[in-house]
Amino acid sequence: MISTPKGVTSVESRAVHDAAMQAGAKAAYLIRAAGGRVRRWVAIGTPTGNMVVDIGGGTTEAAVVSMNDIVVWSSVRVGGIRTDESIMAYVRKKYNLIIGEQTAEEIKITIGSALPLPEELSMRYAGRDQVAGLPKTITLTSGEITEAMAEPLSAIIGVLKQTLEKTRGVGADIIDRGMVLSGGGAMLRNIDRLVTKETGVPAFMANTRWRAWRSARAGRWRTT
Repeated sequence: MISTPKGVTSVESRAVHDAAMQAGAKAAYLIRAAGGRVRRWVAIGTPTGNMVVDIGGGTTEAAVVSMNDIVVWSSVRVGGIRTDESIMAYVRKKYNLIIGEQTAEEIKITIGSALPLPEELSMRYAGRDQVAGLPKTITLTSGEITEAMAEPLSAIIGVLKQTLEKTRGVGADIIDRGMVLSGGGAMLRNIDRLVTKETGVPAFMANTRWRAWRSARAGRWRTT
């Protein structure tokens, strides 16, 4: 079983299937990714609507699932890789410094934030000056990285809004229950707060934060 984004083309699906067969598999089956990764934490088999957001490396998918099926979904080919590329482009444009994808990802993990931080973080990093061709060291701040990632993060927020606009009978459920963020891109600092700010819908990380929210809701229900 191989999980693929719901919006892949038939050519891309065939390529994934062929790759699995060439790797030695006797049979390969493709399944839609939306909802599968958070099945442990979201009751997708109930009549209520649950919004699931998977921020992967190459794509971001947002889906509303109910009764073990996808009600509505949207996707955009923007994810963690695009944010890394935006950091690389920002550093190259502002400092004439060339850094690699691995370096950009390390910078994002270390000081990156989807929203400005009350106290800025900073780090020194070395790269190659694209003019002189010599090693050069600069100091980057979390504010600069937030600015660098603004465009890809805006695209991610756009697909979430697009999905919310499609919801009809389950819109109230999503507002009440919030949306669950999963995938490697969801580990970006403060991305849940950015989603909540831009969409008006509570956003929670899969696993720990979702469980904490459900526990708090259960306690409130028992006392009212």
